[in-house]
Amino acid sequence: MNLPINNQTLMMILPLVLVQLLLMVLCLVILYKDQVNYLPKWLWAIIIILGELIGPIIFLIFGRKKD
Repeated sequence: MNLPINNQTLMMILPLVLVQLLLMVLCLVILYKDQVNYLPKWLWAIIIILGELIGPIIFLIFGRKKD
């Protein structure tokens, strides 16, 4: 079952994918540089990568160690 993807659909989805990827990269850089709360860094990395959009948001809210 092939679903046709036209230009309009692609133009709607592309910004969401870019925001997701940028947020993921930003969170991984923060994870590498800073200290974290609650979980080890490797587990936070898995949450960020596999959590799609919600994983990085959860990391930013709960995972970052406040100074």
